[in-house]
Amino acid sequence: MAPGLIERYRDRLPFGPGDPVVSLNEGSTPLVPAPRLSERVGAEVLLKIEGANPTGSFKDRGMTCAVSDAVRNGAEAVLCASTGNTAASLAAYAARAGLRGAVIVPEGKIATGKLAQALMHGARVIALQGNFDVALRLVRELCAKQPIALVNSVNPFRIEGQKTAAFEVLDELGPTHPLDALCIPVGNAGNITAYWKGFQEMGAAPRMFGFQAAGAAPLVHGAPVEDPETVASAIRIGNPARWEEAMAAMTGSRGGVNAVTDEQILDAYRFLAAEEGVFCEPAIAASVAGLLAHGAAGARRIVCVLTGHGLKDPQTALVQAGSVVPCEPTLDAVERAVLG
Repeated sequence: MAPGLIERYRDRLPFGPGDPVVSLNEGSTPLVPAPRLSERVGAEVLLKIEGANPTGSFKDRGMTCAVSDAVRNGAEAVLCASTGNTAASLAAYAARAGLRGAVIVPEGKIATGKLAQALMHGARVIALQGNFDVALRLVRELCAKQPIALVNSVNPFRIEGQKTAAFEVLDELGPTHPLDALCIPVGNAGNITAYWKGFQEMGAAPRMFGFQAAGAAPLVHGAPVEDPETVASAIRIGNPARWEEAMAAMTGSRGGVNAVTDEQILDAYRFLAAEEGVFCEPAIAASVAGLLAHGAAGARRIVCVLTGHGLKDPQTALVQAGSVVPCEPTLDAVERAVLG
């Protein structure tokens, strides 16, 4: 069994030998070749499947570090604003640590799977009559006033944990197979910031290509989006907390940021499931949609980051997939149903 991230990378993380560690053995996620996608784009493409983390998203990487630090500092409660995945991860790690956990989510804007996780892990879930950007502003103000640990990606320990995904990619590819480009969805912009930090610490500099949903693309437009709207709920964010760092990652690596439409995102979402056997949540398919729509500046070896599992958002999957076939309980009926 592979140990959790802090144990694996303690020498590269801000934790000492005697520090408390709150872990669910996160990390060590698969890097899977994507032959049909590679054929379509004319390059070697691999998928970093972060949905294989304990709560089904990349957020666990940062949460193990943020919650461990909260315990180290004597916190009794942890809080975040979330579009869903951070809420699920906070709730699980708070439960693991024996801390009170609370999450503020935009009312009616969180996918069913993520809401179920947060509630089952025992977090206090508050549905805010406002969007994510309003929620983040309010939790920052509350944590400045109360002795509660804020574990959104504005917390530097989140970035420290998430950078380990870059370490894993480089370790798996090895020095003889350099990475040319990374394609990644961008919402609050913490993850692209973390990957770039990890790559830089390892002496690597792949081109970083970030992709936002067209209805929530502040980095593309160069200005906040007051009312972001997209089917990709995980990246429905109009004013990213890590705006400057994300732009520095993309410009510093000679990469770029582009937008993809909801239709392009859903096309990539269905393609990955039906052609590559990989079921990710809709927002996460933005990395593949962006690669298909905009390319990666001629890169020969590309990693697309798939940050969350498809079961996070079962409702979108059911709308996008084929229908269930009804069948009478006879051999003839079953044969017709199976053979079409």
